[in-house]
Amino acid sequence: MKYIIPLLVCLNMFASTEIYLKDNAMIRGEIIRENNENTLVDIGYQIILIPKSAIVKTKKLDKIVKTINKNKSVFFHQNKKSKKRTIKNLVPNLGESVVVVNTPSGLGTGFIINENGYLVTNYHVIEKEKNLKITMFIKKGKSVETIVYKKIKIIAFNPFMDLALLKINDIPNKKFSYVNLGNMSENNVGDTVFAIGTPLGLERSVTQGIISSSNRNYNGVLYIQTTAPINPGNSGGPLFNLKGEVIGVTNMGYVFSDGLGFAIPVDYLKHFLNNRESFYYNEYNYNTGFRYLEPPKKSK
Repeated sequence: MKYIIPLLVCLNMFASTEIYLKDNAMIRGEIIRENNENTLVDIGYQIILIPKSAIVKTKKLDKIVKTINKNKSVFFHQNKKSKKRTIKNLVPNLGESVVVVNTPSGLGTGFIINENGYLVTNYHVIEKEKNLKITMFIKKGKSVETIVYKKIKIIAFNPFMDLALLKINDIPNKKFSYVNLGNMSENNVGDTVFAIGTPLGLERSVTQGIISSSNRNYNGVLYIQTTAPINPGNSGGPLFNLKGEVIGVTNMGYVFSDGLGFAIPVDYLKHFLNNRESFYYNEYNYNTGFRYLEPPKKSK
């Protein structure tokens, strides 16, 4: 009996078994059923039948799967012991984690989510761009030092949820300040919130408001509606509660209407981060292309 393998090596991240074959191929998958003659394997997108005579050995990957799950849980941080504080006391501690995202066509805001330099912003801030810069503001005594990072890698993005994940690669092994992510279930209409961002290019601006609605439907997607002013340049920035936790990613506002801003709920953000491998950016895929500039015209 012949067997068909779509790829010589199938890298199923969440597979539980490695199956080594006589032709030096290896498959990762979930063994569904086996008998004395055949083994039925789920490789993630297809189920294949492998004769026992073709299998050299199998290796369980339970430890690898647990390691992957563990890494996913610490990719971003949460602090369940956080206590409410004043905005005045919170802002100095959060400022270094909020950055400016610069592109050739404009700018937006982002925020660091772990010590390794991964940061979140809106997809529309970096849409069709590759040449990115990150500006960070480091407190030095009573002054603030501006640092610009130029080696920025696009890790993943979801255009439909308007989220993007980037990484700063300028300084290997540097430990960055980061924010904690909260839970929407712990925040209610009327709670005080505040945003830190770069509205209209005004760096490190803080705006305050309340949650007007925690589940406002707009074009089939739920958003946090807030009275905190959200202006162009705030896009991709964090919306904080009084525990200093990010509860949303600001992405929309009405320029001619005060007190009508919107943010992507943090629960959507955590789902995006936990499933980031499904949204990985591939620079060789034309669907995730760059901004193509028109060639210069010939002079007459």
